Amino acid sequence: MTADSRIEAITKRIVERSKPTREAYLDRTRRAISKGVHRSTLSCGNLAHGFAVCSPRDKEALAGDVVPNLGIITAYNDMLSAHQPFETYPALIRQAASEVGGVAQVAGGVPAMCDGVTQGQPGMELSLFSRDAIAMSAAIGLSHNMFDAAVYLGVCDKIVPGLMIAALTFGHLPSVFIPAGPMTTGLPNDEKSRIRQLYAEGKVGRAELLEAESKSYHGPGTCTFYGTANSNQMLMEIMGFHLPGASFINPGTPLRDALTKEATKRALAITALGNEFTPAGEMIDERSIVNGVVGLHATGGSTNHTIHLIAMARAGGIQLTWQDISELSDIVPLLARVYPNGLADVNHFHAAGGMGFLIKQLLKAGYVHDDVRTVYGQGLAAYTIDPKLADDGTVHREPAADVSADPKVLTTIDKPFQANGGLKMLTGNIGKAVIKISAVKPERHVIEAPAIVFNDQQELQDAFKAGKLERDFVAVVRFQGPKANGMPELHRLTPPLGVLQDRGFKVALVTDGRMSGASGKIPAAIHLTPEAVDGGAIARIKDGDMVRLDAIAGTLEVLVDAADFDARPLATTNLDDNEFGMGRELFASFRRIAGPADQGASVLF
Repeated sequence: MTADSRIEAITKRIVERSKPTREAYLDRTRRAISKGVHRSTLSCGNLAHGFAVCSPRDKEALAGDVVPNLGIITAYNDMLSAHQPFETYPALIRQAASEVGGVAQVAGGVPAMCDGVTQGQPGMELSLFSRDAIAMSAAIGLSHNMFDAAVYLGVCDKIVPGLMIAALTFGHLPSVFIPAGPMTTGLPNDEKSRIRQLYAEGKVGRAELLEAESKSYHGPGTCTFYGTANSNQMLMEIMGFHLPGASFINPGTPLRDALTKEATKRALAITALGNEFTPAGEMIDERSIVNGVVGLHATGGSTNHTIHLIAMARAGGIQLTWQDISELSDIVPLLARVYPNGLADVNHFHAAGGMGFLIKQLLKAGYVHDDVRTVYGQGLAAYTIDPKLADDGTVHREPAADVSADPKVLTTIDKPFQANGGLKMLTGNIGKAVIKISAVKPERHVIEAPAIVFNDQQELQDAFKAGKLERDFVAVVRFQGPKANGMPELHRLTPPLGVLQDRGFKVALVTDGRMSGASGKIPAAIHLTPEAVDGGAIARIKDGDMVRLDAIAGTLEVLVDAADFDARPLATTNLDDNEFGMGRELFASFRRIAGPADQGASVLF
């Protein structure tokens, strides 16, 4: 139980709201558990296909039901720095499985695209939908019904949410997530941001920009800023899908390999063939989801998870809302300063005490539930540790410190960086949106200025380059929602808007699109729903309309007479250019059926 009655009340509200769907989900999961994984009931042809390339020892083991078989779902590719380390994981996992008498097979691969490569490019319009495609791809891999448990190898933005949706869809199986860790520290993130702004102003060239970017993203592992990828890792640990301390150990280190081996053996230990059966669908419950949201707020995590967490929860029959997320943000203080909320990167966060220190502080204040199930077999208190490499090459865990090793990066519950998590829901006469203010200066939490309307992000870029934005304004960027064009991230808008803000102008963004986990100092009302192509009032806004964004009161209003505003026709735009190229034509059906942002922007639920 938590000690904070407000957290408990929100959790109970989610439980009550979720009862019909959660009970139906658990009934399906338990029926699947009762059927079991009986490889011996497969026809001889089925089974022969399933272990055709296995060693004689593994074939003999898989012919019966007494040896656990571990399915590996991998997002490996060697174009993504965060996923390149997974190339060697299957061999390591097979070896670890063999050491405890088990078998491991790569059940399937899932696509893994990099938002960093596709920012501002046509391919970005597939990014959000890749989450649901990943879930479906993982389902195909696990549909062979050869496995007693699964391990998921994934790190980045849509990959982990997609894999978690798959893990809960196959909730009768135990599931362990195995990360690869962050790349080592390169060029400081604030320096990278400075060069980007100079480039936007034309003060440095492409060569200088590429040099800065290459020094930032320079090796294997996740990007080191606290965007969606690293928010994913935090979530998997605080929700109990990682082993304690697994999230932020660098790739290619002995401790990283030791954690991977340990995770493999733990996955085999929690199958139905043992005494610690931990099916993912029963392990993750409303308390786990609340713990994830609390962790997101305490660390100033990615805005993308106001979409992903809702979809992930729905996969387990749990009905999470933006209202829940916003109210939890009002309760939970910010305990971490990691770029863009500060100057540090995730390596500095880990060195300051990392996840073990953070969870210890949250437990101390009663902000998270300890009485949850985890893959480790104990409650959340078992995660208040600092992982080390033991002399024998295994993982040794020491108690997390009570004092931060760097109070400027990670602080205690009684000295928070700010009183709330900084992720809030905004409501008003143009719909619902979310805003992240943990990196926005307090004097910019309320912006009232005339609207300048753009129907795509390139229009804003062109207006900036032409010197047409040298004034106070609210940029309204519409036709960027799931149904319009797949809801791409609009992170390329950050440098020009940042330049204008630094010149002293009052600037804000209102959009039915997304901003990445790297969004920072610009007040941005994002994920606006209903979106423009779905009849949203954002399609009624005109140039010059006064817009008031108030992150303190939680409101977003167009200051126009209500009758006049409602009588305006909805603007339209030509989206033909978004229908083809870079595979976009293959996702036309996704765009047609995509749900709204506040319901997870999913084609699955």
